[in-house]
Amino acid sequence: MIENFKFRTQDFTIEPLVKDEYEDCTFDNCNFYGSDLSHISFRSCTFQNCDFSLVKLLNTTLSDVKFISCKLLGVQFEVINPFLLSVGFDNCLLKLAVFNKLKLKKTHFINCNLQEAEFSETDVAESLFDNCDFHRAIFYRTNLEKANMLSSFHYSIDPETNRIKGAKFSKASVIGLLDKYGIIIK
Repeated sequence: MIENFKFRTQDFTIEPLVKDEYEDCTFDNCNFYGSDLSHISFRSCTFQNCDFSLVKLLNTTLSDVKFISCKLLGVQFEVINPFLLSVGFDNCLLKLAVFNKLKLKKTHFINCNLQEAEFSETDVAESLFDNCDFHRAIFYRTNLEKANMLSSFHYSIDPETNRIKGAKFSKASVIGLLDKYGIIIK
């Protein structure tokens, strides 16, 4: 187990991260692009200014993990270990990320680009989506109950195929709940 270690400006595409358990570690300005992080455990870790694009996360544990100003393009979160899953994203690029079938209740997504991300059959109830861009994101059989999307935009959510009871939307963006009807609102 590796504990309380600070990794700075390391390129894990050249020297891969050792498969181990990482606890209370900080990864700052590190490059993981396309790395295989499968079967690694991260607990109470923070990733800041890291490139996580296209990483492989098969059975990876993410427990109380924070991503701050990270690039996570095309990450398939759906294959991670769901046990004790707890993540937060602040100012992250999450285009084409896949969160299908995960339980992400009460997760915070703050200032994130979630364009073309997929949330099919995902539980994001009571989550905070603060100033997030959902252009062409997919919501299908998603639990958004009591989620806060007041400052988010470009979403298209079908109320008939998703659970939205108690969710908060702004008046300006509520049109995203009516897209499927093809109506014109002025």
